[in-house]
Amino acid sequence: MDTTFLKGLRMLQALSLSDRPRGVTDLARELGLTKSNSHRLLKTLVHAGYAQNNSETAKYSATLKVWELGSHVLSKVDVKSAASAYLQPLADKTGESVHLSLLVENSVVYIDKIDSAQPVRAYSQIGKGAPAYCVATGKALLAFQGEDAIARVSEKLEVHTPRTITDSDEFKREMARVRQLGYAINRGEWREGVCGVGAPIRDSSRQVIAAVGISGPESRMKPTFMREQALIVIQTADLISKALGYPGDAVAYRKTA
Repeated sequence: MDTTFLKGLRMLQALSLSDRPRGVTDLARELGLTKSNSHRLLKTLVHAGYAQNNSETAKYSATLKVWELGSHVLSKVDVKSAASAYLQPLADKTGESVHLSLLVENSVVYIDKIDSAQPVRAYSQIGKGAPAYCVATGKALLAFQGEDAIARVSEKLEVHTPRTITDSDEFKREMARVRQLGYAINRGEWREGVCGVGAPIRDSSRQVIAAVGISGPESRMKPTFMREQALIVIQTADLISKALGYPGDAVAYRKTA
């Protein structure tokens, strides 16, 4: 294990928990480090944007970047709790399996789900996931990650079914369509014969942090049906967003895809 990395984390923790700026000697004594070692760690934290140095007092303090990271993690922890009251009603209204997803690098991970009561249904496991660009909740998350993130994903599109979008320009157009409509559709792009609809969930800072969606067999998930169910999915995402403190209204919905 990298001891320098662990020392850096301990230094960041000490700065974050302190109610005042700290000097090198003070921090070195608390953490049991040499002054030179402490100084190197602090310089690294400053360079990375996690700490700041007051040139007049020569003391260090944590920056808001630490708070931003903590807030982002907290939102992700809270989203499952916030969504719990709305997943079963979505399953009841649509008759299909429901997924609550997070974006982890270029994949989605399912953190909660409700299985459809129908004998033929989409299969998934909590804690498992799929390439984000192939499934509805993943598209709903990716579309709001910014142009750079979308561009990176568009360069690594692999084939999973004959319907997987693998052309970079086509994928970028798909992301623009998701932002315009407020929802995403999977047309059997991850598993053949399995389709879905997903919509983004926002937190109190208006950031898209999760997505909720439905999925089922293509025999039921016809294009018209999916467009009709999209409004219900968007409304559910909006309710979860508001439970997380999102101050806005639902994403504009249009019945064209």
